[in-house]
Amino acid sequence: MATLTYVYLDSTAVLGPLATRADPHGYDLCSRHAEALSAPRGWEVIRLAIPDEPEPNTDDLLALADAVREVGLSYDEQADAEDGPKERSSGVVELGRRGHLTVLADPDN
Repeated sequence: MATLTYVYLDSTAVLGPLATRADPHGYDLCSRHAEALSAPRGWEVIRLAIPDEPEPNTDDLLALADAVREVGLSYDEQADAEDGPKERSSGVVELGRRGHLTVLADPDN
């Protein structure tokens, strides 16, 4: 992944690491399009060093899967309980919480 920025006045395009803030003259590109980037005749392309993409971290995904599994296993128990799932004003039902994660269900689907 890379961000392309350009300056018309200098006829220059710069391809560098993903931007951390919005820029009206910047476009995020996937790796394939960043590598194949070319500029119009007379333009200069400056390619800044782009760090390797970090290895995927499964900690967050595993925490989410564990929370969903825990709520799924306890769903029958909650349905039998007096307080049961809580319905929100939007009609979405809150099935359970674990830390900062909340499992929601849309009764229409």
